[in-house]
Amino acid sequence: MNLDDLDRKAASAFDGFIVRKDLVRTFSRQFPVPTYVVEFLLGRYCATTDEAEIQEGLEIVQRQLQSRTVKAGEEELFKARARETGSVKIIDIITARLDAKSDSYVASLPSLRLNDVRISPELIKEHERMLTGGFYAEITLGYDAAIAQEKGGRPFGIDALRAIQLSKRDVLTSLAEGRKQLTTAEWRDFLLRSVGFEPDGLNDRAKDALLLRMVPFVERNYNLVELGPRGTGKSHLFQQVSPYAHLISGGKATVARMFVNNSNGQRGLVCQYDVVCFDEVSGVSFDQKDGVNIMKGYMESGEFSRGKESIRADGSIVLVGNFDVDVEHQQRIGHLLGPLPPEMRDDTAFMDRIHGFLPGWDVPKMNPALFTQHFGLVSDFLSECFTQLRNQSRVSTMQGRVFLGGALSGRDINAVNKTVSGLLKLLHPDAEEAVSDEDLEWAVRLALEVRRRVKEQQKRIGAAEFRNTHFSYTLGAEGVEKFVTTPELRSQEGIGDEPLESGQIWTLSPGGADEHPGLFRLEVTEGPGSGVRVLNKPVPPAFQESVRCAEQNLYTRAAQLVGDRDPRSHEFSVQLRGFDAAKSGAKTGVACLIALSSALLRKSVRGGLIVVGEVTIGGTIEPVHNAVTIAEMAVEKGAKSLLMPVSCRRQLFDLSDDMATKLDIEFYQDARDALLKALVD
Repeated sequence: MNLDDLDRKAASAFDGFIVRKDLVRTFSRQFPVPTYVVEFLLGRYCATTDEAEIQEGLEIVQRQLQSRTVKAGEEELFKARARETGSVKIIDIITARLDAKSDSYVASLPSLRLNDVRISPELIKEHERMLTGGFYAEITLGYDAAIAQEKGGRPFGIDALRAIQLSKRDVLTSLAEGRKQLTTAEWRDFLLRSVGFEPDGLNDRAKDALLLRMVPFVERNYNLVELGPRGTGKSHLFQQVSPYAHLISGGKATVARMFVNNSNGQRGLVCQYDVVCFDEVSGVSFDQKDGVNIMKGYMESGEFSRGKESIRADGSIVLVGNFDVDVEHQQRIGHLLGPLPPEMRDDTAFMDRIHGFLPGWDVPKMNPALFTQHFGLVSDFLSECFTQLRNQSRVSTMQGRVFLGGALSGRDINAVNKTVSGLLKLLHPDAEEAVSDEDLEWAVRLALEVRRRVKEQQKRIGAAEFRNTHFSYTLGAEGVEKFVTTPELRSQEGIGDEPLESGQIWTLSPGGADEHPGLFRLEVTEGPGSGVRVLNKPVPPAFQESVRCAEQNLYTRAAQLVGDRDPRSHEFSVQLRGFDAAKSGAKTGVACLIALSSALLRKSVRGGLIVVGEVTIGGTIEPVHNAVTIAEMAVEKGAKSLLMPVSCRRQLFDLSDDMATKLDIEFYQDARDALLKALVD
């Protein structure tokens, strides 16, 4: 292996806590144990860059795994060794249960096919997780010949066990100190190497998705969904990397196992693990009808009630599953949460509790080139750091620095805060370390995107309260409001041929003395109430004036524009989205009026159309002073049609033949004429 700069820096920063990840894969394929078990041993004997020491350590690890893991067909051999020598050491997953008939605990060791191994109550109390799914451990299995001769005797017993996880508690200090020696870009790459991926083969979108997978490990009660193609390693992190995560494969999930067993009060998986992941989620169902409702309540508040008491837990819930089709087709035939089980997929209340929808289609299918050959942090060290980071919050980093837009509800803000907090903990494990504007903006944009993706699916189901999905943020009190979209909707961001949704329209502001012309999209939603509300904060004064004129025209000419509908009994929410340096949205009154009417009539504006012009309170259409510039800009922006006041006709004689052939220019006489020509027939 050739050491690169990052390897050398990491070896210096995390001496004793690193391991070569290619060695791990060699052993994982040879022995029937998860990655973190192999790394536990490699971290003990091979946490060095010295090749001779590594080779020596590898021999020890090889011997230990060879002598302590039970391969298929070797069960009786290990049992015989236990009988002949009195005890045998094995590495296995251990689970336990209470045997009420004998009022004692019994353990199960699946690799030896033993289901009735004696275990002391003290060991059970020390390691309660063996009652809720178990964990990997180094086990000393004893054999008592005298008990074997008793009727119904249990000759095998657990003499000692050591959980395969880190025992050191002050790991965060070591992590924070090492992190200071790497740049943010190096640290992100090193984190990815630590979970087995080679960042050189990944683009930024894939890196972001893989970092998002880690957020549930560092953020309490974080609810994440990841759906995407098969073979992208969705369950790898939750099954192989951390002993604090538990994977439930598709099938029945019992309320008793997930939350609490009413018969004996035993706490369930969400109390025992940091992360509970449902794999192949489309096949998951609960054994009781109220199972999804209990889970819904837990995902909202981190509490659940069974019997008389209310129980708090902080386990994160992760749902992963596969698309049978590509993303574009999935959006055409339904919505992106379609692969969830029937009782979840169309429940907008359930969706609202999901803090982030990770785009699984951004992660490439796993191939050998994507697995790193370099150094990364030992998994048990990393997972111990993750579990300790759960006790911190980084939401305060946003206060006074980031202002979220008016389209976000209380649950949206909570979801975004949790995602930002988790991402910042991953980037900056030291709570005292200053977070740059660049890192903060990266986390905010990613958090808004993954939450908006959830909101877009709620909107597709048709729930009226989720219509406004235009998430935005402002960085700093004097900053510009920026909007965040989800890339799979990007086709809607260009001036395409498809009609826009009702209430949406493209317009060009002619600019003015201090501002160049600029392209804007107006987006209007309507609902019960009255008045027109502009969501932009702060509202550009010139745009406010255009909206006021459009509103008055809508009220006074309602019969001509929208027939028998009464605009005064509707509340309109207006958002201005800028796509150029221009920010004022000046002289866009006609487009505003068409957007308000379109929202009320529930009719779409034609695809590929840009509308230009201002209307006064009295209904007069103002002249446009730079019609040629506007027409040239419309061509540059990819518009197919341009709708302008008829007073522009003479100016356009100066438009070049080349430009004139690329654009269909139409004229309107008044607001009603403009509306009729703009709407889809």
